[in-house]
Amino acid sequence: MSVHRVEDVVSFYDALQRLQARTGKRRLAECHGRLDWPRRGVYFFFEPGELRLGSGSGPRVVRVGTHALAAGASSSLWGRLSQHRGTGAGKGNHRGSIFRLLVGEAMLAREGRSLPSWGLGGAIRQGAARLQRAVEIVRAEEAGVEAAVSEHIGAMEFLWLDVADEAGPGSDRGTIERNSIALLSNFERPSVDPPSAAWLGRFSSRELVRRSGLWNSNHVRESYDASFLRRIG
Repeated sequence: MSVHRVEDVVSFYDALQRLQARTGKRRLAECHGRLDWPRRGVYFFFEPGELRLGSGSGPRVVRVGTHALAAGASSSLWGRLSQHRGTGAGKGNHRGSIFRLLVGEAMLAREGRSLPSWGLGGAIRQGAARLQRAVEIVRAEEAGVEAAVSEHIGAMEFLWLDVADEAGPGSDRGTIERNSIALLSNFERPSVDPPSAAWLGRFSSRELVRRSGLWNSNHVRESYDASFLRRIG
C-alpha cells in the first residue's frame, strides 16, 4: 500500500472536516430548494454503515459528484442534488441520475429480481417503446424501486463545496471531482478504506463500482494529482 496515498486520503478527510465546520452536513431527504445553496459546487456523500478503516475514524465518502461540466451548461448544485433525491413523495427518475440508476440496479440484484426497463432508454417513453409496452405499465413497475432508491439515498448525509466557476470540462469543480474519485477509489490497488461486508454496492453488476468501493464509475481507474487537496480547504 502506498504510504503517500494513505497520507493523501487522511489529508482529504481533514479537509472535509474543515469544510463541515464551515457548512455543517445535511441529510438529502431533509433538503429542499429553499435552503441556502451555492450556484455551483462539488458534493461528497456518506452512506450509513460505511466507515473509514484505514485512514482514521468516521464515515467514508461513497460518492463524489458535480454538475455543469459541459460548456454552456446551466444546471445548479441543488438541481443536481434534487435529481438524486427524487420527490418528497418517494418518486424519482433514475434515468436522470446515474447515482439512482446504480443504487436501484444493486437493489434489484440483491433481491434476485429482474426489471428489464431499469436503465433502458434516456427517457421512460424510450424504454417503454423498446420493450413494446405501455408507459403507464413501465412506470408502475419501476415505482417501487424508485421509492426504495429515494429512501436509501435520502438517508445519506453529504457535504458540499462552493466552487463558483464557469461551466465546462476544465472547471475547478471537474478537477476536484476527478481527483477525489481517483484518490478514494480502491480499484486495482490496495484498499485504504474498504467498503463494509454489507455495502449495497457489492451487488452492483458494474465491476468499477464493486471494486472501487464508490457509487462512481468514471475516474475510478485514474491516477490523482494531490495538489487538488488545496482546493478543498
